[in-house]
Amino acid sequence: MNTRSPKLGTADRIQHAGLRAKLMSAEQAAALIQPGWNVGMSGFTGAGYPKAVPLALARHIEAAQAAGQPFRIGLWTGASTAPELDGALAKVNGIDMRLPYQSDPTVRSQINSGHMQYVDIHLSHVAQFVWFGFLGHLNVAVIEVAAILPDGRLVPSTSVGNNKTWIDQADYVILEVNRRQPAALEGMHDIYYGTAVPPHRQPILMTEPGQRIGEPYLRCDPAKVIAVVETDAPDRNSKFAEPDANSNAIASHIIEFLQHEVKKGRLPKDLLPIQSGVGNIANAVLAGLNNGPFEHLNAYTEVLQDGMLDMLKSGKLDTASCTALSLSPDAAAYFNEHVAEFKDRIVIRPQEISNHPELIRRMGLIAMNAMIEADIYGNVDSTHLMGSAIMNGIGGSGDFARNAYLSIFMSPSVAKDGAISCIVPMASHVDHTEHDVQVIVTERGLADLRGLAPQQRARAIIKACAHPDYHDALTDYMERARAGANGQHTPHLLTEALSWHQRYLEKGSMRS
Repeated sequence: MNTRSPKLGTADRIQHAGLRAKLMSAEQAAALIQPGWNVGMSGFTGAGYPKAVPLALARHIEAAQAAGQPFRIGLWTGASTAPELDGALAKVNGIDMRLPYQSDPTVRSQINSGHMQYVDIHLSHVAQFVWFGFLGHLNVAVIEVAAILPDGRLVPSTSVGNNKTWIDQADYVILEVNRRQPAALEGMHDIYYGTAVPPHRQPILMTEPGQRIGEPYLRCDPAKVIAVVETDAPDRNSKFAEPDANSNAIASHIIEFLQHEVKKGRLPKDLLPIQSGVGNIANAVLAGLNNGPFEHLNAYTEVLQDGMLDMLKSGKLDTASCTALSLSPDAAAYFNEHVAEFKDRIVIRPQEISNHPELIRRMGLIAMNAMIEADIYGNVDSTHLMGSAIMNGIGGSGDFARNAYLSIFMSPSVAKDGAISCIVPMASHVDHTEHDVQVIVTERGLADLRGLAPQQRARAIIKACAHPDYHDALTDYMERARAGANGQHTPHLLTEALSWHQRYLEKGSMRS
């Protein structure tokens, strides 16, 4: 199954005669999806998602609802997708249940208003939960691919995500063949078919980020395919903001910390494999590494974004393993033009492998992820605003934080022009407990929490990370909690612990 096909041409991306016979319009394919079905769609951070069928399905749902026929689906993906998928279906009130991660404003609004159910799951758990039967039955998979080979194997596009599991578990499969995806993507993927349900699991034999343990193609029984749709459309490539002073300061603190760890002998001189979340701060850190003293770095992460592509171009990064691309328009254009040059240095895998705890622990990653807020004891909220309103979801940050060699969380010290402190007495929602958080960084400084008891952690976080506008208030809370709490291991004043959040909701500022 590892045999490569003849080089893909640009004219014919559907080389299997039986599947070519199933060609139809997006509207015809969408009409095959029934109300109440669970639909697994490809896509991960705006890469590799179906471009035509979701829009056609939204129109189909809208027409059905106008005729008085209720029509909603369960929508499962790899992670966030794009307005043509999440947004289009949400705008016609077509999603009953969404999982496992989202970033669309319409979806977010419907979740927070209670009009859409949302299951926020660690991304490494999704595929296995489907195999276990925990999430219900998957009726149909709608998967974008770059090509269909003569024997029916599928060339994945710019993300893999949960596609392997969707294809295996769904009753039916709809394929979108997108000729806009570079033909040279063929061979960049590594689809591992060795996972199993307990008690039949075996060790995953991978020790390095660039190692290939699977095959370049997705397998799909042609008999399950009920429609093939041709498309020619780009991924959603969003431009990242230029690093600001806060992002550059955070990056500087992390680079200095890593240099210190090398000097102490706790890291090798070429570091350990890096993992980075998506966003402007993450890109600033990657830019800092690109201009820093470390050479021959490797990445084992979910998403390859601009900063890592720059590091591959400069030679600072030898290899990068991911489950999806997340590039700005300029970076995407460069990648598409030079994809053949990166084929031996970038590996795109299923997210059950890119985020697998066994592999993260074995390779000893340096995990760097964003947070919304942290409390003085190091509990981190990465998903909720003011305790109740979801932002996006936990994504893969928990997969990496709990199992990494170094677990780093980063954020500016304040938000909303200083009205919100990102260091608070008690986190209003906890995604990563103090047990999984080793380092917290803001533009003010870095707190190394390893080996510290809770009260020591509190002093370190307040001193290094809190904004001056909130430093004294946090110190005052800490001292009064020590004097008045019923226990001194992690002292809190329960009548005040969340008062900062309540003050913001009532007055628009956490300042007293």
